[in-house]
Parts: sequence; structure tokens; C-alpha cells
Amino acid sequence: MAESWLLLTVSTAGAPDSLRVQVWRRLRSLGALYLHQSVCLLPERPETARALHRLLDRVRHGGGSGRLLHVALSSPGEEAAITAEFQRERAAEYQELLDRVPEFTRELSAERAKGRLTYAEVEESEADLARFQRWLAKIAGRDYFDCPLRSQARSAVDRCAQDLARFEAEAFSADTHTPAKAPSRPASQLRLAEEN
Repeated sequence: MAESWLLLTVSTAGAPDSLRVQVWRRLRSLGALYLHQSVCLLPERPETARALHRLLDRVRHGGGSGRLLHVALSSPGEEAAITAEFQRERAAEYQELLDRVPEFTRELSAERAKGRLTYAEVEESEADLARFQRWLAKIAGRDYFDCPLRSQARSAVDRCAQDLARFEAEAFSADTHTPAKAPSRPASQLRLAEEN
């Protein structure tokens, strides 16, 4: 079945520079494919249509202009080429995430080797894992054509979560099995005990 597409043209000429940056950031977060400067293409989905309509409202209120067109590609070869471009962009993003994941595992291994099985290390690693999970969710949110690396990236982040769960259990065990020190007694109490 042929895909329906949204073609967006935007001009921020004469508008504040901050508007141009906002438009660029929003289009990038949606995974828009730039065909030319200020001309982008996205697959037509309810969420992309809503996001582009909101973006156009912001552009117009900020002093810019734009147009959103519904288009169909008549050539199956052209549609396949466009879809492949979307997939290449997502593959690059998933690969960047996959390239960073081994550092997470190395860090936990290094902390184990140093005997630093502490709550502070668990907390720090939880923050790193949450960043990976948010990053993965953002990429997946703009992965309109099921890039093959998606499942590999998801598995890698799941393995990080499992490794962290093991590290946390080890830290808990180390913390709860540390022998408690005998409370120190003031010198006056020690003298009294010796005298009696």
C-alpha cells in the first residue's frame, strides 16, 4: 500500500533567530527528512500531522510562514528510496546508541572490580540507564519504518537494565552483610566499668 506523505515548507525570514532554532529542533525530533533547505517530508500519521500543524501555528505567530501539503509519490521506486533514507537516518541514530552501551557495562564491571558496590554507584548508573531508555524511546518514536537496528538497540538497553539489576543486588548484599561496628563508649564510661 502506498504511503501518504506530508510536505512542509517553512520560512523564518524576518523572524527571530530563536524561531529558526525551534523549528529545526522540532523537525529533527520528529525525524523529518530534509529534501531541501526549509523543505521537509514526513509520513502522514495522526501524530505527525498534529505536530506539524502546531509547528506551523508557532511559525506564523512568530513572524514566519509555511505550508503543509498532503502528497502521494506516484513512483514505487521513489517511495522506496525515500523510505530507505528514513531508515538510514534512524539506523545511524540507533548505531550511535549501540556504540555507547558497552561503556555502561564496562563501568559496572570496573566498579565491581574495585569493590565499589555502593548505593551511590547504583544511583549514578540508574541515571545513565534512564538516559539510554529516553534516548531509545525518542529514536523509536521517529522510526516510522521499523529500522532493523531497533530490536538490537532495545535488546542492548534491556541488557543494561539486567546488568544494573544484578549490580544493585550485589550492592544491597554488600551493604547489608557488612559487619556492624561496636558502638564506641565514652572514656568516662570505660573508666567506670574498669573500676567496678
